[in-house]
Amino acid sequence: MLTLMELCAELQISRSTFYDWRAKGRAPRCLKLPNGDLRIRRSDLDRWLSRLEEAA
Repeated sequence: MLTLMELCAELQISRSTFYDWRAKGRAPRCLKLPNGDLRIRRSDLDRWLSRLEEAA
């Protein structure tokens, strides 16, 4: 699973951009850990990227 920092680095976006996408329902699926941190499964990220490519 990816941390938020790893996801932002891979997509070359800022944390604020990610949170904006998430608020608008446009971000990949996230898991919220008991301590409040977010994690993104690689499979969810890959699926999300594939949907974006199909829509382009």
